[in-house]
Amino acid sequence: MNDTPVEKKVRTKPKWETDAIERLKVSIKKFAKPLADLCERDANEGDTRLIVTDFLCDGLGYDKYTELTTEYRVKGEFADFGIRLDQQMVAFIEVKRVNTKLGEKQLRQVQNYALNEGVEWVLLTNGHDWQIYRITLGLPVETHLVFQADLLSDQNIAQKATAFFLFTREAIKRGLIDEMWLNRRATSPKALKEILCSAPVLDVLRKEIKKKTGQTVDNTQLLGLLESTVIRTDCTQ
Repeated sequence: MNDTPVEKKVRTKPKWETDAIERLKVSIKKFAKPLADLCERDANEGDTRLIVTDFLCDGLGYDKYTELTTEYRVKGEFADFGIRLDQQMVAFIEVKRVNTKLGEKQLRQVQNYALNEGVEWVLLTNGHDWQIYRITLGLPVETHLVFQADLLSDQNIAQKATAFFLFTREAIKRGLIDEMWLNRRATSPKALKEILCSAPVLDVLRKEIKKKTGQTVDNTQLLGLLESTVIRTDCTQ
């Protein structure tokens, strides 16, 4: 018998990814004090927008002149920022003053921009709190919070850099945030409930119960038991 321990394979990050994360670390450290100062003096939206612009470029890697567009006109209104990659608009960004608590009202505003332009990603920020939402176009429209991180939180710089990585230019270009979203949607409580309560799975459960206990139950009974005793309704609404 071979007692040699099996070595776990460690994913080796490509250079572009490690470079992006290192750039984020430098940028997060650089902007910590200016952001704290903005909060201290309750800076206005214009000043907040300046530091957001710098972080989009220095931290997240977007080119200020070719990939960011400001005051993008959408049906008579103006989005604070649009992110355009390969001539395609991929996200809208709404910036609020640094001490504004981000909520449904601000989200609704930028959500409307996305719906009107067929854009699936929106970002809401007050400079330190960053929230990224996925807009599922169709009827009904669904908006999901995919990512939230705060540049002034108690997390260490490495944790913050890892959190922000998926919205870097490099990750967006390679579709990593879309892959993450598809994986999260496929394994959401709602999706798992649908699979667990499907006829094929109920058939397997019914057969296993018969095999292990000798008891016969039907799919309707199993479904009722799962929904009343196993599946948390607060997680699948």
